[in-house]
Amino acid sequence: MKKQVLAAVLAAFAMSAHVVTAQPDKAAPVVQQLKPADAQAQAALWASRVMSRYHYKAIPLDDVMSAKIYDNYLKWLDSEKLYFTQADLDQMAPNRSKLDDAINNENLTIPFQMFNLYEQRFAERMAYARELVNKGKFDFTTDESMQLDREKAAWPKSDDEARDLWRKRVKNDWLRLKLAGKDDKSIRETLDKRYENYQNRIKKLNSEDVFQMFMNAYATAIEPHTNYLGPRSAENFDIQMRLSLEGIGAVLQARDDYTVIREIVPGGPAALSGKLKVGDRIVGVAQGDKGAFTDVLGWRIDDVVQLVRGEKDSLVRLDVIPASAGPDGKHTTVSLVRKKISMEEQSAKKSIIKVKEGGVEKRIGVISLPSFYMDFEARRRGDKDYKSATRDVARLLVELKKEKVDNVLIDLRNNGGGSLPEAVELTGLFIGKGPVVQQRSAEGRVDVESDTSPGLAWDGPMGVLINRGSASASEIFAAAIQDYGRGVIIGEPSFGKGTVQTLINLDKFAPSEKVKYGELKMTIAQFFRINGGTTQLRGVTPDIKFPVTGDVENFGESSYDNALPWVQIKPANYAPAGELKDLIGPLQKRHDVRVAKDTDFQYLEEDIAEAKKLRKDNLISLNEAVRRKERDTQEAKARLREARLASKDDEPAAGPAAAEKRGSVPAPTKPAKSVLAGRNAPLADDGLQADERSLQAQLAAEKKAKDAKDILLQEAAHILADESVMLKTDTRLANRAMPYLPPTKLGN
Repeated sequence: MKKQVLAAVLAAFAMSAHVVTAQPDKAAPVVQQLKPADAQAQAALWASRVMSRYHYKAIPLDDVMSAKIYDNYLKWLDSEKLYFTQADLDQMAPNRSKLDDAINNENLTIPFQMFNLYEQRFAERMAYARELVNKGKFDFTTDESMQLDREKAAWPKSDDEARDLWRKRVKNDWLRLKLAGKDDKSIRETLDKRYENYQNRIKKLNSEDVFQMFMNAYATAIEPHTNYLGPRSAENFDIQMRLSLEGIGAVLQARDDYTVIREIVPGGPAALSGKLKVGDRIVGVAQGDKGAFTDVLGWRIDDVVQLVRGEKDSLVRLDVIPASAGPDGKHTTVSLVRKKISMEEQSAKKSIIKVKEGGVEKRIGVISLPSFYMDFEARRRGDKDYKSATRDVARLLVELKKEKVDNVLIDLRNNGGGSLPEAVELTGLFIGKGPVVQQRSAEGRVDVESDTSPGLAWDGPMGVLINRGSASASEIFAAAIQDYGRGVIIGEPSFGKGTVQTLINLDKFAPSEKVKYGELKMTIAQFFRINGGTTQLRGVTPDIKFPVTGDVENFGESSYDNALPWVQIKPANYAPAGELKDLIGPLQKRHDVRVAKDTDFQYLEEDIAEAKKLRKDNLISLNEAVRRKERDTQEAKARLREARLASKDDEPAAGPAAAEKRGSVPAPTKPAKSVLAGRNAPLADDGLQADERSLQAQLAAEKKAKDAKDILLQEAAHILADESVMLKTDTRLANRAMPYLPPTKLGN
């Protein structure tokens, strides 16, 4: 359901109108028929003119591109091939060469007809699923299986084949709940509500959602990182970059027809008022002292958010049903004055991990950076307190210096990038002045981006922790640190995104201020390391490699069939800060010895191997006896692990490995970054989706995952502790690694 969920959080709600599409059979559910707005057709034309002329990989909008858009659009609509049949594809096939004409002629009827047919098929599949649930007749003794990932599968040849696919999916959903101990009545209610919710979500899609999907099918057909952002998506993108907004300081979530308060931001109006609690349901929103309440029951969450947000110092009134009250409980009215809300949870954070190496305790300062954020607008207007990743990290480094850490680890796992200037300035905190990254335009012009601030915010040893989710600006930073010989890169090979995007406001082409065309996030250049190589496609290769936890075939630049190739240019003029070559070999050996004895690490590698096997097999049995046996085996394995780990924790310390464990202090509330379950993860599958659990249960599960031991972070800390010991005890190594420091400072 990922495409439906993705689309459901996009643009503003709009009224739909009718357009003729394929005729459903008489028993088929009746669905809305959407059509494009004139402004959308105009926006598509202007976007095509910009992309076909000024994109780094400019491609004309012709029949060849039309075919690529068509194929891409089908993937956006039905990536798992669960809704359309081959007969539907045959019916739509003439459109394959007409999408360029649709854009050029400002007539987007065809892509909307394709969506309307998709919505019709979606409704039919959901109706069939609910029919199966209400019958509740499944034979779990038969020996059949279900394909988990159907992206590379063939389209169903007929409606009967599509219905059989859904029979298996419903059977699997039923079996999961049955194995979790639910009775038939409870299962029937849960699944009927689940499929009804799926249908309700897609009913809430509007013409702007469809237009954004179609335009992204076009944009990503050129190159993976070019995107179209509708007006609301553009606003949300800007909020993510500046990590601030104006509102009440509450995180909202849709649960059934209600808008529920999921989290209250400390220091915000909601928290300071003391009148709102997690779990409270907002059913109405009013503006100012006298504005009428708008009933938001059943609304899309982004529409409710749009009403709750507003200008700083303005008043909003909420009609609330308290969490402790039932659906018919007494309502309360809460009045709040909106303020600027800083999204501190997504800002840089620090922690300290203590590790004993060679009988000496080392303190490793960890800075976790979720993204390279910056409030561009605040900086432009001269706000001295503008939000910036570099400024936050610089402040944390000052604090870590006062806490006398021996080494600093910058944790960039799952940091997908952000501001290019921030990547350059952040690198400067560790190298001082010098080139950081090179950019090559479509015309072949190469510009060098350099940090111009003198001095180092941190002149001691350091490392960078990356994984497959570290992309773009993260790769610029990690590559520069590696090329300068400034720090040890630890983890998995990174994503491989070596392209530069800029935002182009299409509204400047609009006939008036009232017409909004949205924005393009368009690739305009490729970046290169200062050594002349690029992170494009290949990413950054760590000095000390960890097991690859993710699915590299389906995640990362190499998973795109239209990614730009790896190329090389001339190196920039730079002088390495140090030479870590002699350090890497010994660090690798110590790492290998340690993890060979580390039970947690061995279990992690077992889980990775099992996950790879499941992806390769791509099948799950629908036989109850087989599934029970698999479940029992997994639960017994998990219990045995817990027992062994608990026993190990209680053992007296003996030998180097035990000394390391005894001296290790986990970073407080560090999120588990692996795609695999953490050590403290639940043992059993409850068969439920996140929004089907109680809010309290869901929040508790998330906290448990967040508090789980971060095995890879702990090992990275051990590696940097090894480095600190080696630099302190070997003057020759220290002089080569950090020749710019006096001997008295090395290892501190």
